[in-house]
Amino acid sequence: MGVAKILDQYRDRVVVAEIDTNEPVEDVVDIVLYDAFAQPESDQAEIGVLVRNPRARRVVVFTWNFHPNLVAQARAQGVRGYLSKALPARELVAALEAVHAGEVVISEDPGRARPASGLDWPGRGEGLTDREAEILALITQGLSNADVAGHTYLSPNTVKSYIRSAYAKIGVESRTQAVLWGVKHGFQPDSHRIDHWRGGP
Repeated sequence: MGVAKILDQYRDRVVVAEIDTNEPVEDVVDIVLYDAFAQPESDQAEIGVLVRNPRARRVVVFTWNFHPNLVAQARAQGVRGYLSKALPARELVAALEAVHAGEVVISEDPGRARPASGLDWPGRGEGLTDREAEILALITQGLSNADVAGHTYLSPNTVKSYIRSAYAKIGVESRTQAVLWGVKHGFQPDSHRIDHWRGGP
C-alpha cells in the first residue's frame, strides 16, 4: 500500500493495477514490482515464477538488500530491474519507465541509506525501523532466528540485535508476545487483494 501511494502521485505515468504478493498476477501488466519486504528474496523460486508468467511482461525487484549474490540471482532469473527502496519517488518512476522501454536497470547499492521519504511499513507509527519491521514480520510468519538470518542475509547476531530493539519499542519480552503483537498490528501476509487500485486497469 505504501508503494502504491507513492506511485499514485505519478498516475499520468504509472498506474498500479494489483497489490498482493501472495496472489497470482491476473491482469496483464507491463511491470511486476516485487516488494521484497518480508518476502522470499530474489535467490528463491518466486522470482522465476513471476518472470515466466505470461501476464507479467517485466519483473523488477524493489528492495534494500543489495547482497551481490541476490542481484546476480535476480539477473540470472530474468529480472529486468533491481531497485533500491532509497530511491526518491521521481527516480523510482524514471527507473520503471526505463525498464518498460527495454532497459535493464540496477540501482547502486544504497549502503545504509534510509528508505525513500513517504515509503511506509507496518509498525512505523510505533517507531520501528524498516528493517526491524521486516524482521518482526518474518517472526510473525513463524521463522526462527536462523531462518530470518538466512532470509535477510544478516548475521545471527545482527538479527538478535534487531529483535531486541524491536521488542523494546513494542513493549514485549518474548517471541510469543511479539507474534501476538505482530498479528494484531498487520504483520501477517495480507491475503486481501486490491484488484483495481483506485480505478486502475
